[in-house]
Amino acid sequence: MRIILTGGGTAGHINPAIAIGKKIMKENPSAEILYVGTQRGLESELVPKAGFTFESITVKGFRRRLSMDTFKSIIAMFKGLIEAQRIMKSYKPDMVIGTGGYVCGPVVFMAALNRIPTLIHEQNAYPGATNRILSHVVKKIMISYTESSSFFKQNQKIVYTGNPVRQEFVGVDRQKSRSDLGIDDGQTFLLSFGGSGGADRMNRTFMEMIGQFNGASNIRLCHVAGKAYYEKFVRQVRDLYPNLESNVEIVPYLYDMHTYMGASDLVISRAGAISLAEIATIGVPSVLIPSPNVANNHQVFNARVMKEHKAALMIEEKDLDPIGLASEIKRLMDETDTLDNMRENTIQLSMAEAIERIYETIIQVVS
Repeated sequence: MRIILTGGGTAGHINPAIAIGKKIMKENPSAEILYVGTQRGLESELVPKAGFTFESITVKGFRRRLSMDTFKSIIAMFKGLIEAQRIMKSYKPDMVIGTGGYVCGPVVFMAALNRIPTLIHEQNAYPGATNRILSHVVKKIMISYTESSSFFKQNQKIVYTGNPVRQEFVGVDRQKSRSDLGIDDGQTFLLSFGGSGGADRMNRTFMEMIGQFNGASNIRLCHVAGKAYYEKFVRQVRDLYPNLESNVEIVPYLYDMHTYMGASDLVISRAGAISLAEIATIGVPSVLIPSPNVANNHQVFNARVMKEHKAALMIEEKDLDPIGLASEIKRLMDETDTLDNMRENTIQLSMAEAIERIYETIIQVVS
């Protein structure tokens, strides 16, 4: 069985594809998998690290307003279609699976044009534009939120699977995670991150909030600044807090996110669908700050699902205030019953069987 996986831009599109690929290889060790992405996207780093063969094509996102960039995007699109067709002819896949992002467009479309079985997986409650377009040509549409079904007209194609998470997030041992990170039993551990690429507004908020917790013996903080922001962010933090204490950790990226998340008492994060699936799988309370800079504000839809189930607090970025956020965190630390309830409600939203449902759908389509 020869499979092409495609999805890119952010870890929210890449990690589901990696999880699917690993499941296929686990069940079919003789399977061959090729991952098609972009050279500039995070996939060019994460996919080879996961052990899959990687090939890139040309693609560029479309801006909403007509400009010279629009014409550049059109040229890139045609180039990407030609490159995708070349891959179909040379690799001859039995199936193509897309998990979102612009790169999926030419790859999945050319596969469908060549009558190769195709599937897409939508991670968000509000589907992305690429998947909404591709839904017209694919065999099956796998969704993660029942709320997203109303955005697809081909109801007979829809399969509710949930969001797959990487295997390392399943069955994480909290005590081992805390021991591995050197966190004492009496310490509260807070983890903050702004998505796989970081988030400037969250960085600035965290920077101002550090003063509320710097040097506190009963609190450990880890903030993921993002590779693009890291060096500048650390310089600014050092200038602002010359006596930055060891209980505050700042990193550019976490490859062992499952360990840090497993050790956490509270997570402060964006509301990307895969981050929420990982949070639910581990079962950690969260404060969600949806990004307003994503298509159709889909992170707000994701966060509302968690909020409605009383699994998380939601603060929109326009209402984000460092002192207010610190106050909410301190309140939750004092209200242990509230945290425990949030933890239980979060676990209830876990879709540990998502990867099994996805694999079953793959086998049905490819058979």
